This record gives sequence, structure tokens and C-alpha cells, in this order.
Amino acid sequence: MKPTGRPGALLLVLLAPLAALLFLDPIPQSIAYHDFADRRRILGIANFPDVASNLAFLAVGLWGLGSASRWKGTEALLSWRVFFAAMVLLCFGSTWYHLSPDNETLVWDRLAISAACAALLVALLAENVTPGIERFGLLPALLLGTGSVVYWHLSDDLRPYIWVQLAPLLAAPALIVLFPARHSHRSWLLVGLAVYAAAKLAELADGAIFVLSGGLIGGHTVKHLLAALAAAAIHLMLLRRRVL
Repeated sequence: MKPTGRPGALLLVLLAPLAALLFLDPIPQSIAYHDFADRRRILGIANFPDVASNLAFLAVGLWGLGSASRWKGTEALLSWRVFFAAMVLLCFGSTWYHLSPDNETLVWDRLAISAACAALLVALLAENVTPGIERFGLLPALLLGTGSVVYWHLSDDLRPYIWVQLAPLLAAPALIVLFPARHSHRSWLLVGLAVYAAAKLAELADGAIFVLSGGLIGGHTVKHLLAALAAAAIHLMLLRRRVL
């Protein structure tokens, strides 16, 4: 593919799913989403496993922020810092949600997730397409992510928020295929993507995992641990890579 065609192909990868989503009817939030399998109260804390597992986000977020000076040749320092800061915020937002799961508390969980997705997308674009994207694109991306959560909360329509989550997941493999690497260890992006995909599957299999584990752990708790592990894979990429 000619270099001039690569940005167009990437744009198609990102915008085609958005267009497809907007052609669908509004997607409401299912009330059943809040009905998690593992409701155990431990140490006086309701839904303890789903609450406590959020500490994994705090750990990886602080690890990332504390190691930023060791990242090799980054062209998206601010975006990566925002990404790991969002992991810290996600710990608190998701904890608040799981203490009392409903649409009102879910807003705080999703605001942090949207910030992480927006920052990740901008970081990937800045380091694989053009560094200037971070300078003028990070704030609009964060506002877009926040707006998708506000829109869902006001209209009960998940379509924009779904796209905000999908965008970096679609961009990562597309960038690896379409654009030559500027840094080594880009394969860690695919590792992170695969682990996050496993996290989403665990979320869907919440009850089944709880039953199969004999009540030891629910799928949503597994989702938290795997999602944090996906962020850790990205951090390992930043620590180990070198400029090509």
C-alpha cells in the first residue's frame, strides 16, 4: 500500500464501525448488567471480590506513572501518562460502582474507562502516524470520551461509548499492519489486545466462571484482573522498547 493510502485505510478502520453503530437503533443499558454473580460480603464490604480486584488498576497505574522516566523514546509522553492516570482513577470509579451497582455509579467507572481509551488511541496515533497528533488531539479525544459517557447517561444510548472503547482496539492491529515500526516491541500491543479480549469474554461469562470455579471467583473479578494485566503489557512495551 502506498504511504499516502495508509492514513485513509486507518480512518476507514476507525470510522466504519462508528457509522455501522449509528445506523443501529439506540442501544440501552441493560439493568441485568448490574446483577453480578459474586455478591459475597467480606470484611463488611459488599461485593468484596469485584471491589477488591480494582486494586490491580491502582497498582498498574502507579507503576506506569512511577516509571515514566524510563520509557524509551516516547513521542506521546502526556498521552501515556494520562492513560496510566486513568488506570488509577478507574480503581476508584469502579470501586464506587461495585459497592452499589446501578447506572448512577456506573458513570464514574465509565468516565475513567473513556479517558483511558481516548489517551491510548492518541498515544498510538502519535507514535505510529505523526507526533503532532498528541498536541492538538489529546484534549478533543478526552472530551469525546467524556461526552460519550454523558450522552449515554442522558439518553440511555450506548452507541458512542461502545465506539470509544472499540477505537483503540481496532487501531492497534491496523497500525501494526499499515505503518512501519518506529519502536521495537510493538508486539506487546497485540499481547495487551489479546488479554483485554479475554477480559471482555470473562465479563460475559461472569456467572459461568463463578459456577465452574465452585464459587471461588466470578467472571467480572477475572475481567478486572485481566484488564489490568493488559495495561501492564502496554507498560512493559514502553519499558523494553528501543527506537528503530
